[in-house]
Amino acid sequence: MKDSELRTRAKTLALRVISVCDEIDTRKGRGILVNQITRSATSIGANINEANYASSKADFINKFHIALKECAETEYWIDMLEGSRFKMYYRRNFKGTFAGMWHHKKNACEVNKYGKR
Repeated sequence: MKDSELRTRAKTLALRVISVCDEIDTRKGRGILVNQITRSATSIGANINEANYASSKADFINKFHIALKECAETEYWIDMLEGSRFKMYYRRNFKGTFAGMWHHKKNACEVNKYGKR
C-alpha cells in the first residue's frame, strides 16, 4: 500500500469524524466525547504526515506507532459515543454514519498495524 493511500484514509476518517461531531449537541454532556474523538482522529493523519519528516528510521517508526495508538483511542471514543444516548439520535438522523466512520478507522488501523491491508 502506498503512503499516499494511507494519508488519504487517515484524512477521510478525520473529516468524517469532524462532520459527525459537528452535528452532536454538546450541551447534553457529550462535549468531552466530541473533543476527544476529534483530537484522536485528527492526530492519526498528523502523525503519519509528520513521519515523512522523521529525523531517523527510529523516529519514523515511532510516528507510525503513535498513529496506531491514536487509532485505538479513536475506536474507544467511537464506541463510547455509540454507547451513549446519542445512539438513538444517531439512528434517526445519521443513517449509517458511524458504520462508515468505523470502517474508515478500521482500515486506517489495519494499515498502521500490519503495514498493509
